[in-house]
Amino acid sequence: MRTKLILPALLLGCLQGIAQTVPDSLPKELDLEQAIAFSLKHQPLVQQSEIDQKITAANVRSRLADWYPQVNFNYNLQHNFVVQTNIIGGNPVKLGVDNVSALQFTLSQTLFNRDVLLARRTKQDVLQQSLQYTEQQKIDVVVAVSKAYYDVIATTQQVRVAEENINRIERSLKDAKFQYDAGVADKTDYKRATIALNNAKASKIANEEILKAKQEFLKSLMGYPAEAPVQLRYDSLAMENSIGLPGSEAPDLNNRIEFQLLSTQLKLQEANLKYNKWAYLPNVSLNGAYNLNYLNNEFSKLYNVNYPASFAAITLGFPIFQGGKRKANIDAASWELERTKLDLLSLKNSVNAAYSQAMATYKSTYINYQALKENLELASEVYDVIQLQYRNGIKTYLEVINAETDLRTATINYYTALYNVLASKVDVQKELGQINY
Repeated sequence: MRTKLILPALLLGCLQGIAQTVPDSLPKELDLEQAIAFSLKHQPLVQQSEIDQKITAANVRSRLADWYPQVNFNYNLQHNFVVQTNIIGGNPVKLGVDNVSALQFTLSQTLFNRDVLLARRTKQDVLQQSLQYTEQQKIDVVVAVSKAYYDVIATTQQVRVAEENINRIERSLKDAKFQYDAGVADKTDYKRATIALNNAKASKIANEEILKAKQEFLKSLMGYPAEAPVQLRYDSLAMENSIGLPGSEAPDLNNRIEFQLLSTQLKLQEANLKYNKWAYLPNVSLNGAYNLNYLNNEFSKLYNVNYPASFAAITLGFPIFQGGKRKANIDAASWELERTKLDLLSLKNSVNAAYSQAMATYKSTYINYQALKENLELASEVYDVIQLQYRNGIKTYLEVINAETDLRTATINYYTALYNVLASKVDVQKELGQINY
């Protein structure tokens, strides 16, 4: 099914670096809403879906054009090297002249035809299906960009935590050096601080490289120029306040774009079944022509005399026997219709399961986030107390290192949990059909 291939196609298209138009001006900073808006405008696969919409609309107009009168003009010029001869009354008689030319104007009007009837009846559904494919593409882009955005922010916070950690260790290193110079402590504390500082710097560099890769991935999802830097703007407090408590809202199948697409597909296949049943009906058309005929053995005098001819006719074509083709087509259309009905049933069965899974993940990440938020507050308090006690000679430097490690771990875990909650909330919103563009 096409609906199962949208997101993989999106990611594959982005990773392959689809050619894109570089905007004249780029925003210096992007929050999540701006990143989504930029993606919906510049993402190549979204643009392709919008182009597909226009192609579909043009094809519909092309099919409906068959309802209008069709006027044509034909011109013919023919030279007979040997004119056909026939025997009439025992005498050979030439049937024709050496040079023949004809100008023909034809008019035809379809009165009944199952092809144009199908195009007329399914026009709105075909256009609606094209629109829904574009909407599905946009939803997939929004979900992918939102998660990548949160992932970049989480890694950005890890870099910031590493910088704060380095600052703390540098202060501790100064304290250890001061106590060593004063003869209060030996070289062990000083060396431990140096080791911790080197490790922190290495961790910061590693996170910065990971951040670059994640930024490039986000830009590829957004359709953002690869050569242009991207700077994200965010408010951690506002994001934290937007989490909210997990609700218990039941998913409405009608809000899901997958269900809407299958419903439209079902209508089109019902129309296709009727179309194949209409194969028993005749085709009726009105035809007319006006001919200007020029006949002469001498080419130079060919257009001197005109022998016009005209006619009007109604044509009725009725299929009698086609070797069982019509019955086979009806059977195939019927089975396709049944298959789509089963797809709808399968979607109904899977929506609740997918929603339950997304909600379970959301609740678990939310609970984990609350616990880690409390851990961060405790770790920060413990570090401040132990750091103060160390400066006063009450605690050892090893306890400072442990407290600092706990604080760094708690901070990273907190921000990771925060953005995991936000990402899982996007999944819940998608399953509820609340992401619409």
